[in-house]
Amino acid sequence: MNILGNIFLIAIYLLAPAAVLRFCRKHAWAAKIGPILILYLIGIIVGNLGLVPFLPEALVNPSGKAGIQELLSSAMVPLAIPLLLYGCTFRRSDTRSQTLALLSGIVAVVVAVVLGFLIFRNGIEGVSGDSAAKIGGMLTGVYTGGTMNLAAIKTMLGVSDRTYVLLNSCDMIVSFLYMTMLLAFGIRLMRRILPYSSSAPEATLDEAPDLQDVKPLLFSRLWWKQAAVLLGVTAVVIALSALVAFLMPEGWFMTVFILLLTSAGIAVSFIRRIRELKIAEDISMYCIYIFSIVVASMADFSTLDLSNSLSIIGYLSFVIFGSLILQTILARLLRIDADTIVICSTSFICSPPFVPMMAAAMKNRRVLIAGLSMGIIGYAIGNYLGLAVSRLLLLF
Repeated sequence: MNILGNIFLIAIYLLAPAAVLRFCRKHAWAAKIGPILILYLIGIIVGNLGLVPFLPEALVNPSGKAGIQELLSSAMVPLAIPLLLYGCTFRRSDTRSQTLALLSGIVAVVVAVVLGFLIFRNGIEGVSGDSAAKIGGMLTGVYTGGTMNLAAIKTMLGVSDRTYVLLNSCDMIVSFLYMTMLLAFGIRLMRRILPYSSSAPEATLDEAPDLQDVKPLLFSRLWWKQAAVLLGVTAVVIALSALVAFLMPEGWFMTVFILLLTSAGIAVSFIRRIRELKIAEDISMYCIYIFSIVVASMADFSTLDLSNSLSIIGYLSFVIFGSLILQTILARLLRIDADTIVICSTSFICSPPFVPMMAAAMKNRRVLIAGLSMGIIGYAIGNYLGLAVSRLLLLF
């Protein structure tokens, strides 16, 4: 039965994007919502309402960790990043806005952590048993870097395993709500508030390639030949990047891996024959669609104990949404464009693996490099910032 459950779940994850794309092409209202948000909603249903037979057995392996979901989500990101980069062009004029977005994002997170500490301090210490200053340091690290920074700062500050698990669980839920908000209306709202221009042709990314145009090619020898070349090159890029990353010190794998994937993808984009293979975008987009539904199905709201987590959830929500509001205000003053701010915030709050999905939702390939670069820098400085902020909070 476990095998049947796995097969059934894999089929949902792999075939649902094709069905949603077809549905979006037939219905204008669905196309306006977008395939990514629809797949996100389907993922929520799959993961939380128990509508899929055999689902509990398919989701968990004997070690108690996510099996099928973890495998698919981990595989889709390394595939999507290089394939998206193959068709990119790069402009020096973006450097100013990217640098300002990075700095404003760091400032926004630190300020939100400090203000949230002052508001939720007493409740947090009563629930967790750990110093709110330590928790503030951990949140600084995770919302400028990623989960590995959260774990590293936890060790450095001597935070209990119970508090770490509580923070990590609440972070998954609140970050998921943040991502859903951006996909549902946040992108459009930010483009109304901040400068935005869709005129640059190299910035566009077709979120849903026309299936009627692609269908004749799909069964042609040319399509399969191009796909084989692209996937072969991408396999080499992933293998070499992973090999080098495995040689790095413990805790540095993800940082080095994404950095090498990005660098190799950029390098390959200068090969004209690869850059002109337009199906790279179609394949990468399908990987992003699979990633979207898989990640959404991993957000299990039933695991969250709200009665004992309100202060933690309040602090996390204040930092996540407060930092976005603060960064938007700074961006307005500094005239940073909307898409750069959205991709920067996504990279900080949700980590670099979510950057391709957000770039696809914005239909803007140009910000992909910016998001990945800022996320990698966040990984590198997250531990330092987290430790520094925890020391700062002890002064209050």
